[in-house]
Order: sequence, then structure tokens, then C-alpha cells
Amino acid sequence: MATVFLSIPSKQTGEVNLAKPLKQFVQDTYGASGDFTTQLEDFNRLRASAVSKFVDKHEAALEVLYRYHDQLAAVEGKIPITENANRINFKWMDAFDKGNFFVGKLHLTLSSAAYERVCLLFNIAALSSQIAEIQNFDTEEGLKMGAKLFQQAAGIFDHLKTCVIGLINQEPTPDIAPETLGTLSVLMLAQAQEAFFRKTVRDTMRDAVVAKVANQAQDFYADALRLIQVDSMKDYWPKGWVSLVAGKQAYLHAMAEFYQAKAAGAGGEQLSRLQKAQELIQKANQRGEKHIQFPEALQRITAEFTQAKKDNDLIYHERVPDHRTLEAIGKAALAKPIPPAKPMSTNIEIGRLREATQMLNGVLASMNLPAALEDTSGRAVPASLIEKSQAMQQLGGIAALDTLMRELPELLKRNKEILDETARLMNDEERSDKELRQQFGERWTRTPSEKLTEPLKAEAAKYSTIIETAMNADGVVKMKYNEHRQGIEILSRGNVAEALPNAGPDAQLQGNPAVGELRGLMGQVEAIKAEREVFEFELQNIKSDSLASDFLSVLAVDGVIGPEVLDSHLDKLYGALQAQLRENLGRQERLLAQIQTTNTQFCMAKNSNDGASKREAIMKQLAAAFDAYNELKENLTEGTRFYNDLTPLLAKFQQKVSDFCFARKTEKDDLMHEVQSRIANQPSPPLPSQPSYQKPPAPSRPPPPAAPHQPPQQQYHQPPPQYHQQQQPPPSFTPQGAPSAPYPSYNPYQPMTPPTLPTGFNPYMSMYRPPGMPPNNAAPGGMQYPPQQLPYPSYPGYSNQPGYPPR
Repeated sequence: MATVFLSIPSKQTGEVNLAKPLKQFVQDTYGASGDFTTQLEDFNRLRASAVSKFVDKHEAALEVLYRYHDQLAAVEGKIPITENANRINFKWMDAFDKGNFFVGKLHLTLSSAAYERVCLLFNIAALSSQIAEIQNFDTEEGLKMGAKLFQQAAGIFDHLKTCVIGLINQEPTPDIAPETLGTLSVLMLAQAQEAFFRKTVRDTMRDAVVAKVANQAQDFYADALRLIQVDSMKDYWPKGWVSLVAGKQAYLHAMAEFYQAKAAGAGGEQLSRLQKAQELIQKANQRGEKHIQFPEALQRITAEFTQAKKDNDLIYHERVPDHRTLEAIGKAALAKPIPPAKPMSTNIEIGRLREATQMLNGVLASMNLPAALEDTSGRAVPASLIEKSQAMQQLGGIAALDTLMRELPELLKRNKEILDETARLMNDEERSDKELRQQFGERWTRTPSEKLTEPLKAEAAKYSTIIETAMNADGVVKMKYNEHRQGIEILSRGNVAEALPNAGPDAQLQGNPAVGELRGLMGQVEAIKAEREVFEFELQNIKSDSLASDFLSVLAVDGVIGPEVLDSHLDKLYGALQAQLRENLGRQERLLAQIQTTNTQFCMAKNSNDGASKREAIMKQLAAAFDAYNELKENLTEGTRFYNDLTPLLAKFQQKVSDFCFARKTEKDDLMHEVQSRIANQPSPPLPSQPSYQKPPAPSRPPPPAAPHQPPQQQYHQPPPQYHQQQQPPPSFTPQGAPSAPYPSYNPYQPMTPPTLPTGFNPYMSMYRPPGMPPNNAAPGGMQYPPQQLPYPSYPGYSNQPGYPPR
């Protein structure tokens, strides 16, 4: 069995002087005349020691971090450390960022004690995972320690996920972002559940119980894999994490099917489940790649499948059902997130007691004890179910959950609307800048918006990822709500008796010896828990004042306090209690073994009756519904608080973007005015030279002499006809040797004016030459120019037209 676990790297920080600014504040504020230098220097050294303990991977190193956390929380309540008061800069590096030569590691520096506590809690969880990773999981002690530390890390990460935004009030580094913390919490919880699975295998518990524990572990790993593969975060994690988590998820799913097949016994169901387990373990080796492989599990499952198939072919001859038609494997969540204690620096022995009690409760819950012993008649309602029903009704029942479920989408919608409006402002501003840049070209000299909005867009993307992660969490809550809704409704109404079927008279188990033995063992369990409450009270109230005087006496005599003296005095003070604690913890191990054996006999007696089996299944469903109700209410309350804390941060971010856009608009208006002024004041370019065809015309020759006076023509009442075709002048005659006149100028934009015809001009003159008129090719000087007007010949139809000479 592979023993590869993942640990979280610690955040790194530098040295900080706490004594000087805190001393000045105490003197100025409280007017204290005493000297607090020694105490403040001790506090400063405690921080330095806590920072140096990040490299020490043992449980004693955690105690130093616990003490510094408690001291910091106490100081924070009396002495503010903020940007405006007692400004002390705490610089912490991102845990997963490796940095590079040019940029360095990603970091965040804030003057906030709350930020210091957040980073310190992160390192406590990280160190817990590192200590758990190096445990020997082949031993009983290693399994216990690993499971405890993984659960503690899961609880701290889950606590930080819900409060980090409210404590920092600024965009955090990626390692302490809510979506990262949520992923780490689920991953640590999955590893803790895997440690419990290894313990159930080592303790040879019933196959059905082992299958449930393994199925819950693979479910946790499936959630972790889904969160790790989110697009915005998948490149952030160390190389190999995705392959390892995917491989473990398939491996534990295969083991759940394997042990459930063994619990089902020989036959078709066993073959179907073993075949599915074989497929899953092969898939696990493919997913794990070079990071993790499961050759032993593959060999074991293959051998079991071969033997089962052979037995079924030769002996049972049962039909192998489709795996999809088989009943789903149950789940037993033994791993629970352990939230950070207040104060955290409790005695190590107290931590052992609490861990052992939690494990005891988890094992009993997987066996439905002691609730199963309350219904031995098969008719009465167990007292524990009645108590659960009453408690749920006092908490508001299903109506309280429905109210929270209705409020959550509204809060989510409000935050999404704020973020969408913020993105719209940035996009509009950037689009306007691009359009003006294309219009004015090089004249538009201001910095492009896409460069200035890059950090704002990154912040918007971060908030978008946070909302997306919250929406995924809401989906998980909704799925769990739908899964347990029926049981929650039954407990909320209080009609538990009506929901439980009657097991029948043959299911009565009052006289069964296993029932009496189990009840006796449950009594011993309660006695062990009561003893631990007494031990915890005594450990918390031990008076150690005498140790100081004893150590001073030894120091005065010997000059040094050796380890022998230290051990003898501590043994004198704690020895008796430690012996009792060891006896109590050992008794629990023996008691759990007896409970498991006796519970197997008890279950065999109950399973002999179908009615009793159905009744037992419904009681388990109701018990699971009660646990789910408490978890759902807590999750919904945290979700409501998360969205309410996120709203002012988004509003602040929106205001920042709005101010940026307003400043850019003012800058745009000023630059527009400047560019337009430069364009208007720019000198006009020289006019282009006039084309030759547009030059003024040369002087024309003088017009010909006027014709002799003609008598007035008869006036007609009708106007003369209008001729639209322009009349052409007669061809001109140019004597040889005379200079040719230039062409008249032509302007296409001026209307064409027909030339003035000479009086008595006859356009048909060239067509008729009277007798005695010299030809056109006569020698120069043979005729006068213009030619002498001769009488017009008569033209039919035109004799009475105006403008023509009479006949």
C-alpha cells in the first residue's frame, strides 16, 4: 500500500522588532510608569522562535507557534497594530510561489496584527501537515498522529477560508485566498480519512465498515481533485499534485468496491464489484503516472477476481449483474475538521484525550451505536431519534434551512451584479480609449488603458474566481440538502414513529446475548469519557508555582538545571496523571476490539429479518439526516456571512474602478481639447497650382461689323420655337501666315453660354455659293473678311420666321 501523502509548504517571513513601538504606545496611552521592556522583549523573542520553528517537523514545535498565536491575540485586543496606530510592517511570502531571478517571490506587506495571525495560522496548519506526512503509517501510533494532524490542518484551513477576507480587507496572496484555503481543507480531510481507512484495515474491521470508510475517503479525494483542477488554479499547485490526488481517488474507490464485494459473499454481486474494482485500480495506476503506483492492490484484486470467477463458474452459476444496478456503497465519515482551539496552546496530554475521544465517537457512529441498541423490540422509537427530532425542531427545522437556501442566491446575485458592473466600467473605458487612439493616431499620447487596467482586471478576476468557488460550494450544499431532505422533513415534523416500519414479532432482540453485551460495553465507553473530562479539568488546573522555587534552589546550589532535575520535578507533578491517561487510552483500544466483535453478532441477528433490516436502514438515514442538518445549517450560515463580508469589498473595488474611470474621462476631455486646438491652429497648406485648362482665355478678335438695318418683322402672338441644341459657328478662315488664336478657356463648373451670332449670319452659307463668289481656296486678299453679306435665298417654310431676313 502506497504511503505517499501531501504536505503544505510554510510561509516565510523576516524579523520584526515588536518591542520598541509597543513600549512607546503603552507609555503614551496608559501612562504606565513601570518598565515593560522585559515582557516586550520576551514577546519579541517568542515571535523569532516561532518563525524559526517552521523548519522543525515535530509536535513540540507546534506548541511554540500556539503560544505566539495566543500572545498575539491577547495583545491585539489591547494594543492595536494597524496602518494608523502602531504601524509595524509584517511581510509574508506566498507559500507556493517559487519566484524567479528578476521578480522574486510574491509577497504582501501589511501593518495589521490580524494579517500576522492569519499567516501564523496558515503556518500552523502547514506544519501540522508536514509532521503528519513523515509519520510511520504502518504503526498504530503513526496512524493516530497522522489522522489527528491532518484533521487539525483541515480545521484551520476551513476556519481561515471563512474569515480571511474580513480580517485582511485587501486582496491576499494566492495561498491565503479563500478558494485556495478551501481546496487545502478538503485535501487535508481526504488524507485524514485515508489514514482512518488504513487503521480499519490494520484492525481487521468488518468488510462492510472498511468499504464505507474507503468510499468516504474516495469521495473526499474526488472533491479535492475537482477543486485542484479549477482553471484559474490548476497551474498554481506543485507539479504532481493532480496526478497523485487523481490516482488516490481511483485507488480508494477500487478498495471500497473490493471490500464491499467481500462483504457481499460469493455470487454474482461479488464478481460484478470485483470486476469494477479491477478497472478502477488500473485507472489509478494510469492516473498516478510516476508519482504513485498500487501494484500490491492490483495483484490482490486480480487474484480475488480470478478465484471468485472460478467458484461462480463451477459452483454457484449466478448471473453477474450490471454494476450500475447494484446498491450504492454507504459512507462513514470518520475524519472531521478540528477547528482551532481558543486558546491553542493547550496541554499536549489534553490534545491526546480529545483526539482519542473523537476517534471513539467516529467508530461507534459507523456501527450506529448506541442507537441500534435502543430498538430491540422492533416497534418502539429509539430515544436518541426522539431527542434528535426535538433538537431539530428547536433549531427551526427544515423551514430554517429553506429560508437560508432562499437568501443565499439573492446574496450571490447582488455580488455578481456589483462585479459585472465594475467590469463593464473598465471595458467601456478601454473601448473608448481604443477608438480615440485609432481616430487621432500619434496625437493621442496618453498611456493606453489596457496597461493601466491590468492590475484592476487581475483583481476582478480574483473576485470572479472567489465567487465561482463559492457557487461550487453552494452546489455541494444544495446536493447534500436534496439528499437528506426527506429525513430532515421527518425529524422536523416529529412523526418518527410513522416513518419507521414495524419489524415484526420475530425481530425482537431483547433476549439476544449480543444485545446485553453491547449495552455493557456502551456503559464502559461512557465511563471512559467521564474519566477524560476529569483528567482534562485536573490538567488545566495544576499548580506549578512550586516548580519555580525548586528550580531556583537547584540553580543556587549546582549553578545549572540539568535534564535529570527537570524530568524528576515534572514527573513528580504530572507522573500520576500521565499513568492514568495511558491506562485510559489503552482501555479504549481493548474496548473497541470487543465492541467490533460483538456488533458483528448483533448485526447477523438483525439481518435475519427483512423488516428489521429496512427499519435499521431508515434509522440510519434519520441519524445521518440530523448530522447533515447541523452541517448544512452551519454551511449556509457561513455562506451568508461570507457573501455579506464580500459585498463591502466588492463595493470598495467598484468605487476604486469608478474613480479610475472618472480620472481617465477628465484626462480624455483635456487631451481632446488640446488635440483639437492643435489641429485648428495648424497653418493651412499652400493652394495647388491652377491646371492649364483653367487659365483665363486669350483676347479674341473683334466682332464683325453689324449688318445693314432691316425693317422690323411682323410680330406673332405665339413665341418662337425654342431650340435646345446649341448652334455651331461657321468654320473660320485663317489666312496663311496669320497667327492661330488659342483655344478658349473651359470651366466645367460654369454654365455654357452660346456665342453671339453676327447679324444676318446664315449657317447654311457654306452650302450655297452665289455666282461670282470666289472659291474657298482663293488666294489671300481675293476677298474681304468677313465676306460681304449677300441676299438670302428663299427657303420654303422659313420665310415668315422671326430672326431671318425677308425675301
